[in-house]
Amino acid sequence: MTPFESTAQMPDPQLLEAPPAVARIAAFAAAARPQRLAPDVRQLLKRNILDNLGCAIAALPGPPFQALREQFEEYRAPGRCTLIGGGKTSPDQAALFNSSLVRYVDLLDSYMSPGGLCHPGDNFGTVLAAAEHVAASGEDFMLALAVAYEIQCRFTAVVPVMAKGFNHAIQLAISASASAGRLFGLSAGQIANAIAIATVDNISLACVHAEPVSQWKGFSPGMTGMRAVYAASLAKRSFTGPSGLFEGPSGLERMFGQAIPADWDDPSLEFVKQTVLKKYCSLIHGQPVLEAVLDLKRRNNLSAADVEHVRCDIFQTGFDIAGGGGFGSKDHPQTKEQADYNLKYLIAAALLDDQVGPAQLEPARVRAPDAQALLARVEIRPDGNFTARYPQELNARVTIRTKAARVFVKEQLGYEGGLANPLSWDRTVEKFHWLSEAFADAELRHALVRAVQQLDARPLSELMDLLAEVRPTAAFPTAHPGIQ
Repeated sequence: MTPFESTAQMPDPQLLEAPPAVARIAAFAAAARPQRLAPDVRQLLKRNILDNLGCAIAALPGPPFQALREQFEEYRAPGRCTLIGGGKTSPDQAALFNSSLVRYVDLLDSYMSPGGLCHPGDNFGTVLAAAEHVAASGEDFMLALAVAYEIQCRFTAVVPVMAKGFNHAIQLAISASASAGRLFGLSAGQIANAIAIATVDNISLACVHAEPVSQWKGFSPGMTGMRAVYAASLAKRSFTGPSGLFEGPSGLERMFGQAIPADWDDPSLEFVKQTVLKKYCSLIHGQPVLEAVLDLKRRNNLSAADVEHVRCDIFQTGFDIAGGGGFGSKDHPQTKEQADYNLKYLIAAALLDDQVGPAQLEPARVRAPDAQALLARVEIRPDGNFTARYPQELNARVTIRTKAARVFVKEQLGYEGGLANPLSWDRTVEKFHWLSEAFADAELRHALVRAVQQLDARPLSELMDLLAEVRPTAAFPTAHPGIQ
């Protein structure tokens, strides 16, 4: 030891002997077995799978998806992977397309943590593409999806990713590449390389959520999935990635300024129990707000024309992201991407249309004079008590003052779809029919529900064949008003 060194600077020998985090995550992914999927976990996975499919089908008419099809044609990549709504392409492009569909209408599942959140459903399109590429069984697909949910949520639970200025596509790169590698039959060492390759170039910034919110908010996860599939394929061909991704010089631990203490020796696959679902096309923070607004409106027979002013008190994170706080002003939304991250607009849409679904995110609806006029009368405020209970509870208080000087107040503690009041299988089926009825007739919709119910006992190809029959544009009459 030189005079300039101290024992405090010497590495801990035990730490030097411990395998790097990428190796431990890879070992966890490789060791996962179907026996770890308890009956209640399987049922929740099926619920979330059906929810992801409904979200994806509802997004099919979105203009970006025609643009993606044109891009796939330009960068032609023949393959055997199904695009939801018809067509075949390579696994990486299918991962981009189907992952982006799931995210587009902002109705997918979430996992909440003190320093942010993630959307485990962002893994769905990537794992689906990887599984179809290798002709996996439905059981193999479900297990790989459970592994992806577990990895992404475990990371999110111990690192306040968004609070540190980063976006949750970082941990998605880890989870999606690990599960793709598992499905591709990679060894644990190869999966570790896939994780490192996919993640080192996927350092995503939280500014993707800041105003003016761009289209990339919804497509960044799809691009992450595309890279994850490609990285797993490279690792299969002996490409290596940096083993010090986490704890090495200038790795993730330095970037986040903390250790990442997830227990990768724990073989459980139960984080799906902590996921929450949505009823309204809105960021997760808006779910209690919209439930309160619609309850006040319906219970008191209010019309938008009656409303003089609305005040919404909400936890600080909801205010910052969607209420005009740290992520920017919410006074003049113009696009779909701005609308679903804007509590002022979402409240106005609920009062005007008695629902917040895909139709309320159409740019013409967002820009309509009645919506713009009403949102100008909505005020969003942070509330200290609600902030203290977040993210264990997502609460809000809505106060509506009418032109006749009547005042209606509701304090909304939680929401249907949250941990305290989870969305049941039957309610998820109801949501699926609402979202998909314009693109699939009743026979096909019921066949899709059955395919998901029986997924762990059937080939995945049966589900994929049904998804190829879904129409890419609205073709059938609609009757479901939404999940009320």
